[in-house]
Amino acid sequence: MNLTNSTFLLRAAVAIILLTHGLPSIYTGDVNNFGNLFLNEIGFAPFGVPLAWAIKCSHILTALCLLFEKYVKPMAILTILILIAGIITVHFKEGWYVVGGGRNGWEYNFLLIVVLLSIIYPEGIKSSKQPLES
Repeated sequence: MNLTNSTFLLRAAVAIILLTHGLPSIYTGDVNNFGNLFLNEIGFAPFGVPLAWAIKCSHILTALCLLFEKYVKPMAILTILILIAGIITVHFKEGWYVVGGGRNGWEYNFLLIVVLLSIIYPEGIKSSKQPLES
């Protein structure tokens, strides 16, 4: 765990968010409810429960990878894809705001996506093309 890395605070914050999103639902059994009562109902039946477990386990694995700086890019990309799927299937129709101006919107997922992109591209996304000389 490199505490001097420029992305450490972002990695730690996202890891905490992912762990607190995943672990309690596994501990309480709510992950099964997420699969049965939500994912199956929106069209993922009969795969809702396995999909719910895959999502929650990927959150925990991503959090550990972020903390220990191992496999950060592939796990961050996987999490980004899960967040985008969440926006498409759940949050977009609810609007932008999670609370305040609305309920269950996609602003939180958007922020996590941008933070994960900042973690995997800390110097920004650079073009491989060389500028033309005048």
